[in-house]
Amino acid sequence: MPTNKDLKRIVRDRMRKTGESYTAARAVVVRRSPEPSHGETPSSRSSAIPKSPVGKTQWPDLAGIRDEAVHEKTGKTWAEWVEVLDGVEAYTWTHREIARHLSETYASVNSWWAQSVTVGYERIRGMRDVGQRPDGSFDANKTRTYPVDATVLFAMFQDARRRRTWLETGVAKIRTAIPGKSIRFDWDDGTQVNVTFVPKGPNKSSVSVQHVRLAGKDDVEPRKSFWQERLDRLGDQLRVRASND
Repeated sequence: MPTNKDLKRIVRDRMRKTGESYTAARAVVVRRSPEPSHGETPSSRSSAIPKSPVGKTQWPDLAGIRDEAVHEKTGKTWAEWVEVLDGVEAYTWTHREIARHLSETYASVNSWWAQSVTVGYERIRGMRDVGQRPDGSFDANKTRTYPVDATVLFAMFQDARRRRTWLETGVAKIRTAIPGKSIRFDWDDGTQVNVTFVPKGPNKSSVSVQHVRLAGKDDVEPRKSFWQERLDRLGDQLRVRASND
């Protein structure tokens, strides 16, 4: 572990590179700087490859994308990407540095897949928890499909009177909205909710809710449970509306 003085310097260097808060940057630095074992100096540990939290066969599950999909879109499996990125010691880089390296080095990897491979690699190498963003905060995500048009779903979120039938009043304030496509809310606790609507066919569409800026990993499951219940209520209200039409 670096000395207190060195730790502060390393943390501030990371803050300048990534734009993270001091707390988020320090958490990453501490996680990447284990205590040296007997007879081992900190410098000799600087390039040690972090151990994955799961076995190789579970890497696709941890990364969140199937091996077949990542191979089809990028030309490599997760095991191959891990080998390539380990070879350049990407586990010592920031999220932005890894994504930029992928975009600039591999012509077949577009910006979306550069981000996806970076996130998957960070999870596999224990550099990022599932649901954790580069700034150290966490997300909770829920998706649901309903037998209604996307414009109907959008109205249930955008219209305050309709929203009150399935979501408590006073918890959300609309920040931005694109009719039929997306809506963003500021939450009353300082977090934010991003909602997108996707048509799935005649009278069928899905809604994806992303609750962001959660302070810690322990906040993720309660938020998922919250949205599970609220989306159930939303489904009930849609059925009521359909029966009254």
